[in-house]
Amino acid sequence: MTSNAELHARRQQAVPRGVSNSLAVYAERASNAELWDVEGRRYIDFASGISVLNTGHVHPKVSAAIARQLEKLTHTCFQVTPTESYVALAEALNALAPGAGPKKTIFLTTGAEAVENAIKIARFHTRRSAVISFSGGFHGRTLACISLTGKVQPYKAGFGPMLPEIFHLPFPMPYHGVTVEDTLEALEQLFKADVDPARVAAIIIEPVLGEGGFYAAPPELLKRLRSLCDTHGIVLIADEIQSGFGRTGRMFAIEHSGVEPDLITIAKSVAGGVPLSAVTGKAEIMDAPGPGGLGGTFAGSPLACAAGLAVLEVMREEQLLKRAQEIGRFLSSRLKGLQVRFPCVGEVRNSGAMVALELVKNMRADAPDAELTKNLVQAAGRRGLIILSCGVYSNVIRFLAPLTIPDALLKEGCHLFEQALEEVAGPALKARAAG
Repeated sequence: MTSNAELHARRQQAVPRGVSNSLAVYAERASNAELWDVEGRRYIDFASGISVLNTGHVHPKVSAAIARQLEKLTHTCFQVTPTESYVALAEALNALAPGAGPKKTIFLTTGAEAVENAIKIARFHTRRSAVISFSGGFHGRTLACISLTGKVQPYKAGFGPMLPEIFHLPFPMPYHGVTVEDTLEALEQLFKADVDPARVAAIIIEPVLGEGGFYAAPPELLKRLRSLCDTHGIVLIADEIQSGFGRTGRMFAIEHSGVEPDLITIAKSVAGGVPLSAVTGKAEIMDAPGPGGLGGTFAGSPLACAAGLAVLEVMREEQLLKRAQEIGRFLSSRLKGLQVRFPCVGEVRNSGAMVALELVKNMRADAPDAELTKNLVQAAGRRGLIILSCGVYSNVIRFLAPLTIPDALLKEGCHLFEQALEEVAGPALKARAAG
């Protein structure tokens, strides 16, 4: 039997260190919210491959759709000989996107590609070049995307210079004293001191920060951005790569605000684990680039589009939007209960099933505890629970269990998390009590 240790030794020789691993655990098989490593050990998955598996690992309907497609064809390239599944999935996403006007969709392969193409489309439509994004935002790992991303380590350091004419605004984080008013004042100052709004092609924002720590953009901010974009002819892009596809209890997180974006970037859970991404947006904007201006060799592959259509069917049949709300209520309630016992639990917040727990020292928001967070991920892994860290200060645990997770596994995962937290934070509590 191949062991995790043996595989990790091979990995260190064969794969560059720039590709990091949360756990040195090598997956062999999985089902719904459970995963087994090469040594046969079972884990409860509260990560979902970074929110890719909202419909769970190897969902029978998604797998069946992929298998049927495998018997027909795997690749044609949509720009050469198109397929019906591409058109059908585009029609479905157009119908689901917020807003009453006509929409169009282009498919790509990765989230970074979706963001890059959204920026390209916005630039072509407006004939402008500047873009505004937000501190703490994450938009991908390509050069343009790390330029938009609002976190230096580990994404930007050493890769410069960045794409020009990218401007960052502070994202509202009430726990850290950053308000909507602070953001809007910074935007006003930006337009006065740094860039003419007539040069801005787009404002891109995650309705709920993913890598940045699961802070939700307040509706009043999104509404104000919508108004400013309308006034200045700026394209408003909602990056829904992590927050979309039911994760927050709505198909897209921006729907909670009632705001209609011009473009939406989509990826991760759209195809149940098969690489697929998309840009969906207002038809007149999407149609701006001419023939040949958009595309990609593997973009919208028959396998991915077949999986995507099956994912939408599963979401409807299993009522996963409702389930996301139930998961969010349960998890946030359990985690808030830990605040009484553990001073290191600074804040618990959630948008549906996007649930976060922020770890600090002595209940102080200005004292993030990144080391404790790192140790907690490992302690949970040793107990058979997969969790992820994130945050501007690397001190946030994010919970992204599949929306298909049974209640029993959800409760078991919470129990394992509490055990892991007791292991890493308990000694400090005991020392304080003794002193």
